[in-house]
Order: sequence, then C-alpha cells, then structure tokens
Amino acid sequence: MTSYESMAHIPAVSHGWTRRRVLSAAGVTAAGLALAACGAPAAAPPGQTGTAGATGGAGGAGTKVTIGVGGQTLLTYLPTTLALQLGYYKEEGLDVELQDLQGGSKALTAMIGGSTQVTSGYYEHTIQMQAKNQGIKAFVDMGLSSGLALIVAPKSEGTIKGIADLKGKNVGVTAPGSSTDMFVKYVLSKNGLQPTDASVSAIGAGSSAVAAVQNSQVDAAVMLEPDISVLAKQIGKSLVILEDVRTVEGLKGVFGADSWPSACLYAKTDWIEKNSDTAGRLAKAIKRTLKYVDQHSGQEIADKMPEKFAGGDKTQYAKVIDDLKKTLSKDGVFTADGTEAVLKTQRVANPEVGSKDIDLSKTYSNDYVKA
Repeated sequence: MTSYESMAHIPAVSHGWTRRRVLSAAGVTAAGLALAACGAPAAAPPGQTGTAGATGGAGGAGTKVTIGVGGQTLLTYLPTTLALQLGYYKEEGLDVELQDLQGGSKALTAMIGGSTQVTSGYYEHTIQMQAKNQGIKAFVDMGLSSGLALIVAPKSEGTIKGIADLKGKNVGVTAPGSSTDMFVKYVLSKNGLQPTDASVSAIGAGSSAVAAVQNSQVDAAVMLEPDISVLAKQIGKSLVILEDVRTVEGLKGVFGADSWPSACLYAKTDWIEKNSDTAGRLAKAIKRTLKYVDQHSGQEIADKMPEKFAGGDKTQYAKVIDDLKKTLSKDGVFTADGTEAVLKTQRVANPEVGSKDIDLSKTYSNDYVKA
C-alpha cells in the first residue's frame, strides 16, 4: 500500500499533542481555494438520488445495484462516482444507481433498511455493526486516510484555540454516527476530555456544510475536501485547523498509523454471500477506477466528473483532485495494520464498541478485489 510521504503538506504550528493549524487562503493549495468562485458543490438532500452516469442513466442494462453514498460530492468518495462516469460498472455487467445520502450513518441506515444494497461509506461502520451483532463486510478499499480536518468556525477563532476549548461547544458533522462524528469523539478522548463534552450537529456535505460554518451555525466542524477549500475561499481569510489527517504528519499524530482505511464499498455479509459475483464485479470496477486515478491527472479526472461537482471552476477542482488523490488506495486492498488502527479508534471513540470482542477478519475481505 502506498505511503503517505507523497501527500501534500500543509504547514502547521505544533503545540504539544493539540495542533492549531492555520490554513491561509493564499497558502492552501491554491487549487482548492478558487473552487468557491461560483459556490460550493451542490449535494442532493438526504434520501434523494445522486448523480447518475454522464448520459443521465444509471449505467445501462445489467444486474441492478443501488449504492448509497455518504456524501457524493466529497472527494473521499470520488471513485464511486467516477466508476459510473467511466462506464466501468456497465462494462462489468452492472446497472448501478447512486443515491447521495450526505452522511455515512444515513447511507448505512438506508442499506440496513433495504433501500440500497451496497454502501459507499467508511470502513469503521463494519466494526460498529459487528458490535451490534450485525454482519457487515467491506470488499474493496478506496481510501488510505479519512481525509478529515477539524476546523474552527470564523466566529469562534478567538475562543477556540485548542481541543480543550471544544468543551461545551457545538461541532458540525456530516451526520451523527458518521465518521466525522467519530473523529470528534476520538480527538476529544485523546485529549483528556469525554466524548460527550462537545455536542454535534448534522450539517451534511457540500454547500450545506460550507454555509453552516460560514454563517456561524456551529462553533467548529469536521470537514472534507473540496468543502474545506471552498470554505477558505468563501470567508476570504485563514482557516484555523485543530487537527488534520490529510497529511502523513497529521495521520500519524492523530491515529499513530501510516494508513487508516476509510471510504470503501461494504454490504450485509449475507448479501455478499448470495451475490458474490456482483460483489466481485463492483470490486473490479472500483479497482479499475483507482488505477485510472493513479494514471491520470486531476484535470483529466475532473473532466470525467459531473459538472456540478466542480462548484463552477473545473480547473481549480482539478487541482484539488491532484492533491487529494494521493490519499486514495491504488489497489483496493485492505491491510491488517490499517484495520487495526481503525478498531483502535473505535474502542476509544465509540462506547458501543469499547472492549467488545471484534473479529476483524469478518469485517473485510480482499478476495473480491484480488479475484
């Protein structure tokens, strides 16, 4: 699995364990910042269908599969949409429909409820569900890092200068129970606070998340790209970032690991067993997409993505992709060390996991991506 050493580095000023990173509107990958020229990428309201293929269809004839995405405009889930845009699902004999559910927990709930068969969400949900005696298995990894950053809202920059200052504050997350929520709880716990010392509010992803922080609806927020860069441009000044796992330094500092499996495809274990051929075809389509990302420029990738994802400036969107694509897996394979790091996070942040016996071998499989 590729090292993070090549990831773009964002300058930071370290103050012990807690980092107060200042992301300047001029210093952040200029790339991302200009994304906001015409506003943040739009995202479909929870429960509504997301972007289909380039021609407007779900992918053509073939085995029908509905995939719920935990925030389709977020770059962490780029391979899920790109595979559709490239026609890879169709070439694998699948008719794929994507539903933008704006949060990992919402995408998980949709799958459990039966409105989707597969989720494009974060690997940690497979661990959470095993703790509840429900079998969920991931079958292709897309992300080597969660790609998250904990940002202070402009109105709170004078009062929130470190993690300890989050006590009693309201932190925006994509949705309660999502990976962004778990990140807040983990960071609080690692800094000697209780996971419940800060409250969380759902702000979704895309334009709704940017607006919530910009308009001071929350005191801080856990965000992903391209929303982070859009926000920096929108407010026209530096962003204060308390923790950032988009870099190798930040990843090691927060999780103590070189990789932390994040965005992936997962489904109910019994669905996978009954539809192993379909799972294999999905894994192959994503693996092909990861290879495409690795071998093509951000501009070439941006040209394939839905126009609205660029927020009105495709050139700058392409530059953000160039930076963020370094956080994506190249082969779709999970590593034992990476999954152990995610479990460690869950034991600290999620009381429903805590010290329960977790069999990681039942939470993921590399069989389908290696087939």
